[in-house]
Amino acid sequence: MTGHSGRFRRWLSRSRSSSATRSVAREVFLLQLVLVVLLVAAAVVAMVVQSRRDTMTDARHRTLAAAESFAHSWGLQKALNSNDPTAKLQPLAEAARKASGVDALIVYKLDGITLTHSDPRQIGKHVIGPYADAARGKPFTRTFQGALGLSVISAAPVKDSSGKVIAIVSAPVTVEKVQKSVNRQLPLFLGTAAGALALAGGGAGLVSRRLRRQTHGLGPAEMTRMYEHHDAVLHAVREGVLIVGRDGRLLLANDEARRLLDLPADAEGRHVGDLGLDPRTAELLASDRIATDEVHLAQDRLLALNKRSTSPYGAHQGSVVTLRDTTELRWLSGRAERARERLRLLYDAGVRIGSTLNVERTAEDLAQVAVPGFADIVTVELLDPVLKGEEPAVAGAELRRTAIAGLAADHPLHPVGELMGFAPGAAAAGGVDQGRSRVEPDLAGSSAWRSQDPERARRILDHGVHSLAVVPLRARGVVLGRVDFWRSGSSPAFDEEDLSFAEELAGRAAVGIDNARRYTRERTMAMTLQRSLMPRGLPDQDALEVAHRYLPAHAGVGGDWFDVIPLPGARVALVIGDVVGHGLHAAATMGRLRIAVHNFSALDLSPAELLRHLDELVTHIDVQDDAAEETAITGATCLYVVYDSVSGQVTAATAGHLPPAVAHPDGRVEFLHSPVSPPLGLGTGLPFETAELSLPEGSRLVLYTDGLVENRGHDLDAGLDALRAALAGPDRTPEDTCATVMQALLPARSADDVALLVARTRRLDPAHVAEWDVPRDPEAVGTVRKDCARQLADWGLQDVSFGTELILSELVTNAIRYGAEPIHVRLLHTRTLICEVSDGSSTSPHIRQAKDTDEDGRGLFLVAQFAEHWGTRYSSRGKTIWAAQAVGPDAAPEA
Repeated sequence: MTGHSGRFRRWLSRSRSSSATRSVAREVFLLQLVLVVLLVAAAVVAMVVQSRRDTMTDARHRTLAAAESFAHSWGLQKALNSNDPTAKLQPLAEAARKASGVDALIVYKLDGITLTHSDPRQIGKHVIGPYADAARGKPFTRTFQGALGLSVISAAPVKDSSGKVIAIVSAPVTVEKVQKSVNRQLPLFLGTAAGALALAGGGAGLVSRRLRRQTHGLGPAEMTRMYEHHDAVLHAVREGVLIVGRDGRLLLANDEARRLLDLPADAEGRHVGDLGLDPRTAELLASDRIATDEVHLAQDRLLALNKRSTSPYGAHQGSVVTLRDTTELRWLSGRAERARERLRLLYDAGVRIGSTLNVERTAEDLAQVAVPGFADIVTVELLDPVLKGEEPAVAGAELRRTAIAGLAADHPLHPVGELMGFAPGAAAAGGVDQGRSRVEPDLAGSSAWRSQDPERARRILDHGVHSLAVVPLRARGVVLGRVDFWRSGSSPAFDEEDLSFAEELAGRAAVGIDNARRYTRERTMAMTLQRSLMPRGLPDQDALEVAHRYLPAHAGVGGDWFDVIPLPGARVALVIGDVVGHGLHAAATMGRLRIAVHNFSALDLSPAELLRHLDELVTHIDVQDDAAEETAITGATCLYVVYDSVSGQVTAATAGHLPPAVAHPDGRVEFLHSPVSPPLGLGTGLPFETAELSLPEGSRLVLYTDGLVENRGHDLDAGLDALRAALAGPDRTPEDTCATVMQALLPARSADDVALLVARTRRLDPAHVAEWDVPRDPEAVGTVRKDCARQLADWGLQDVSFGTELILSELVTNAIRYGAEPIHVRLLHTRTLICEVSDGSSTSPHIRQAKDTDEDGRGLFLVAQFAEHWGTRYSSRGKTIWAAQAVGPDAAPEA
């Protein structure tokens, strides 16, 4: 009935919009308006005609009275008999005319000669008119064409003493004067008519408006169809309809309602309590309560009853009740409701199970989602290899209870974490090994189930558990474990239909568990690979005091890395980088980049030059990966910082990485912003630039990845401000700094890797640095050797004096012979003794094996023999050749 009502309202709405110009209200209004106009027009015409008639009658009476009064006036006969009647009568006639309001007072002799007239030109003229009656002594009134035009004329005889007619007096009033009198009244008539018309039109409009509200703007045809549809909806549908008034009386009942409720023929108009209905049904119909699909008993039928108030849809408060016979559909609706619940449960399982890539958590989600919608208790057991992320064994692996839901702490089942043991050939164990599902509707009568653990089985039965469904967790054709569904108390026993649903639920969960298992395996492999590629310890060096932290992302291992690389010349390189992504590929890419940075740093390149070579390498690797249809590593960033402990100079270059933070000893914090450069591997061809800063001893350099300062909770600027606040304040050790920063900035569940490297600067004692400028003169070599020997004696390094002098003499000789000015020599006494010879040339010497007959070419060979390491580094002013020798008790004796 609800659908029919909706369609009826939509049809009614369309009818309103389509029949607005031809509604019943409009037709009634137009008819009333036409009738009012006709009536008002008829009234105006009648009034005008009546006024004209009255005016003409008044003219007749007035002219007749004026004529008779003048005819019987005293002295009229004497004037008529005088010698000049006109002279005597004309003034009298004019005075009487003006007094009586007629147009003229005309005195005629019987011969028709005019004696008096309002128009002096007519005096003396002979007038012919219908005066026979007056000549015979009878007054009369006529309307005819006279000297003044069409006029109403009354004539009266003038008699002498003997009664003989001696003259005639006539008094005319022109019809034009009568019409003017009527016209003067016409505005009043028209105003009255207009007022009456407006009043009648307003009344008709009000009636039409009310009629429009009553008929909802429908036209005659639409109203006819509406009532036809009304009868069809009420009496043709297979749904009972009742309309009950606010006083509880039945106003309307359709045929179906009469059949369903077995109403009497005279039910309409009677109170619902007098219709013989079920008391509960009668109480609902008479009350103001709203009902939706309430089931009521009527004889042997179950009726679904819906009740709504009519107050939102009409002025009369009452209620509409619809009835639907649900006797035959109750069983089907119960099954449909059960199917809906199962579908809802499967949907919830699809949303919840597998949302985390954790094997134990996925098993717990499976257990929790099935309780209590499907089972009272759920237990999940998985194979041990599955829990470790390994491939499940073909046979022989033990099941371990992983999750339980629906039981209190004192339950008799195996607890979580315990290995499950089964008797040989037990039904449950065999079903899992063979990947079959089974159902035990009556556990008390199942000897196979009770034989596995009789004592525990007894305790389970004592807890009220009576039915069990066992379903293997199988994915990709491999059994990962099993799930047990238990029912207890008043819950019905499991049947085959329940087993089918349990298999569907377990199948979806098995996919999530297998995904989590494979993710666990990949994460374990990635973490193993990353641990093998990350630095296992920091190298010994005196330039920096270093501490570090690394925290993998909650979602998996990523590509963040850091490194500390000692460089010749009492310098140290700090490196930090980030590869976009997680998993094995990100970890492997990180290892490749870290090894490449180590190799390039061995060349003693500047930070910008090193990043340029690293960018070329990444671009080349990307091309190879694309050709091999592998994932490219574009998206890596890197920050390379070199600290010189002699000068305190910091040189940094970045490839799309965040700037390092510098915490000064006085508590001030700033960021060393290098010129913006793109990430590695984009192939933009843009140069990498460096930024330089001189730091006092005790400053802290802080290198970090974006996982520390950027997450969903706040943007990058807020993270950098938080880092600045964490680093500000009193001086702290690098270890304390790492702990403070991680505590202040690290989120609870980081979505990205976090790498943090903190280094506090140290300065090399100036007493351990010796420098000389060397002129370009071969004789200067001897002076350098003497100065070197003296300095080594001051340092207590006489045991390496011979080798050092030999190294310096060879390097200075090469600089004088092949290099360019300025030539500079520097000795650095750290853990090793470093000899540096710089010149303004960029040519690099090469070591070679000299022949017996060669007179030169043995210099660098000798340097390599006496030094542990040697090499060349370039700068904007030329090159520096350096050689490092071991000193102290661990140094080897000189040859």
